[in-house]
Amino acid sequence: MGKHIPVLLKEVVKLLNCRAGGIYVDCTLGEGGHAEAILEQLGKEGRLIGIDQDEEAIKTAEKRLRRYGSSCSLVRDNFENLKKVLKKFNLREVDGIFFDLGVSSPQLDKPERGFSFRFDAPLDMRMDRRNSLTASHLVNNSSREELERIIKSFGEERWARRIAALIVIRRKCEQIKTTGQLVQIVEEAVPHRRRKIHPATQTFQALRIAVNRELEALRKGLNKGIEMLRPGGRIGVISYQSLDDRIVKGTFQEWARACRCPSRWPVCCCDGKKVAIKVTKGVVRPGEEEILTNPRSRSAKLRVIEKI
Repeated sequence: MGKHIPVLLKEVVKLLNCRAGGIYVDCTLGEGGHAEAILEQLGKEGRLIGIDQDEEAIKTAEKRLRRYGSSCSLVRDNFENLKKVLKKFNLREVDGIFFDLGVSSPQLDKPERGFSFRFDAPLDMRMDRRNSLTASHLVNNSSREELERIIKSFGEERWARRIAALIVIRRKCEQIKTTGQLVQIVEEAVPHRRRKIHPATQTFQALRIAVNRELEALRKGLNKGIEMLRPGGRIGVISYQSLDDRIVKGTFQEWARACRCPSRWPVCCCDGKKVAIKVTKGVVRPGEEEILTNPRSRSAKLRVIEKI
């Protein structure tokens, strides 16, 4: 199993403008790598709130960050509830908010979590195991049309219809309960062509996103974040796949645009005002050295915006 390595660590700390005495939120705590680096900049007067819906992540991060004492508070929750979490600590605004999206290395590397097609394990994929919906339940109970929609929309898989149809045929004979069963179905459904990625990659991504309501949570988390951010504060987001990055890019563009009138209108009638300005004009990507050290960082894109 690979050691967890925080992605774009120096860039995150620098671009979030972490300063002594500030209040920051790590919305995707994981094993606490980014949180630790942020805490190092805050000093004794600063504070970090760490949020993660995965119980194992909270336990691991607690051990790693214990030495920071009351400067660090960890909460098991979904970042879509960011505003509610901060209200528990009587916080009305913060100086910076960070999101590191997608599935974490520890989740991928533990077969029993069911996130990876590398192992034959229960088809689970829940980031928060308090939730009842699993990937197995989706696969065995969704209609063919719904499965096709999920795989096509969330996995951007061109063979979604064939995969969904074969899932429905196979589950009539036996329940699809393991990752191995699903991999076999996808491999049979997808034509044998040279692909840079495993044929099951996009289907597994799609089911994971659906199980954890990732895109809906991201939209809510970003909007709650800008609401709780003080003027001059920053939001930083690392995304690893196009669906997440599209939402982040579109949201940031909306915040940075004064006029929200339709482009066909000749004159602005909305009297709109910018909410934020972009700190990163495009995206920040890992360098060659980081990718060699941590191959899972190769698709990472960091975007940062500052509230006006």
